[in-house]
Amino acid sequence: MPNEIESKLKGKTLQVYLYMLKHDKVGVREVQRDLEFSSPSVASYHLEKLIEMGLVAKDEYGQYYVSKKADLTMLESYINILGYTVPRLIFFAIFFTTLLITYIITNYEAINIHALVFAIIASTIFWFESIRLWLKRPF
Repeated sequence: MPNEIESKLKGKTLQVYLYMLKHDKVGVREVQRDLEFSSPSVASYHLEKLIEMGLVAKDEYGQYYVSKKADLTMLESYINILGYTVPRLIFFAIFFTTLLITYIITNYEAINIHALVFAIIASTIFWFESIRLWLKRPF
C-alpha cells in the first residue's frame, strides 16, 4: 500500500504531513496560519484527508498528531538539517567545490590540469543535480 499512500500524498496534503512531522500536536488554525492557507477549512480538509489515509489521528481536544510515519520514496533524496530539507547531493557538491578551491589555493604555482578538470567537472555535476532536485522537490 505504500504506492497508494504516495500517490495520494501530493501538493498541500504532503505539505501538511511534512509540517506535522516537525510538530507534536497541532490545531487546524495553527496549520492554516503557519502554512499560510487561505482559510481554516483548507487546513481542515487536508488534515481529514491525512486521517483517511491513516497517517494522522485526532485526540479528544481536537489536536492532530502523526499516528503513522509513511515510507515515502519521493523523499529519499532529501535530508533535514536544522529544520531545512535539502537534497542529499548538496554535501558532495560542497565537498568537491571545497576540494577545488583548496587545490587551487595550495597549488597555485603548479596546477595539474587533469586534477583541475576533474574537480571542476565533479563540482559542476553535483551542483547541477542538487539544484535540479531542489527545483523538483515535492514539498
